[in-house]
Amino acid sequence: MDTNNLLNHLVTAVLVIDSNLQASYANAAAEQLLGISIHKLTELPLTELIQNLAIDAKVLRSAIDSHQGLTVNTTQLLTLDGQHHTVDLTLVPLEVGVDELSLSILELRQVDQQRRIHQQLTLDAQQQAAQFLVRNLAHEIKNPLGGLRGAAQLLSKELTDAHLKEFTTLIIEQADRLRGLVDRLLGPQKPSQHKVLNIHMVIQKVLNLVNLTLPAHIQLKQDYDPSIPDLPIDEDQMQQAILNIVQNAIQALEPRRSGEILIRTRTAYQVTIGAVRHKLALVLSIIDDGPGIAPELVDTLFYPMVTGRKDGNGLGLSIAHNITRLHGGRIDCNSAPGHTEFTLTLPINREQEASQG
Repeated sequence: MDTNNLLNHLVTAVLVIDSNLQASYANAAAEQLLGISIHKLTELPLTELIQNLAIDAKVLRSAIDSHQGLTVNTTQLLTLDGQHHTVDLTLVPLEVGVDELSLSILELRQVDQQRRIHQQLTLDAQQQAAQFLVRNLAHEIKNPLGGLRGAAQLLSKELTDAHLKEFTTLIIEQADRLRGLVDRLLGPQKPSQHKVLNIHMVIQKVLNLVNLTLPAHIQLKQDYDPSIPDLPIDEDQMQQAILNIVQNAIQALEPRRSGEILIRTRTAYQVTIGAVRHKLALVLSIIDDGPGIAPELVDTLFYPMVTGRKDGNGLGLSIAHNITRLHGGRIDCNSAPGHTEFTLTLPINREQEASQG
């Protein structure tokens, strides 16, 4: 059996490297993971083939020189083409002759999907628990708020002094403001009637609205895949979800002298969302080159009332997450200084798959 052909059928990236991190062999999975041809993989050291690996190159060199094995779980890999991956890394020393260079097998196994599924299930469970608490609290607020507003209206009718009426008007206005906030907290809770629409038409309506107040130093760019088929969505809800994320990006860029927001659409095949696998999905990415999201906020980013801005109410991303969930999709975020990417993944053929199942 051809060993090289066998290794090329593995889904795990395999490289044979020396203490200079120079590869003498790489399989097809390594080529696909790093986005670099096998010929180039064996020409340059690993440090020049990737942007970043969350393990110091000195640690790898030391392990190879001392013939020590090394295992690191769920480490971050950033490739030259800007792709973020989560990988399990294993370094296994090879037996070589006395005068030969120390060699090790480096295995990089992608765990992005498993990690994403686990994170999504955990996030959905926590999000639903938080929304349940918020909904109960919101309902408890609405009842006395309605009574307060009604009492202020009755009192206003009895008053003849215009100066005193100003106070009842203030009460009514503030009660209405709080009612609006409570309604936003409740948000959409049930799937609405979806229509089959072109996602780019929906995005363009959002951008037309955003352009009315867009600061001059921020550029909006589009990178669309025109071959994406129409998909079943609630137009108003999806506009709201996209608008919330774009506005967040604008607010992150406002203090800077220049900034760019990229709206990108692609298709993805055989995508798992939650516990369901879909043949075809839309991947909508909203990317900005702002300062990034504070690390302490990343795990709770989509919770209600969580925000990193002093004047923020923390509802925009929570509502976007809920709308995406109601469409059978998921929302992910990758953020680092200079690159924050929100990705909405929506099944394109969800209704057809449901009918076939």
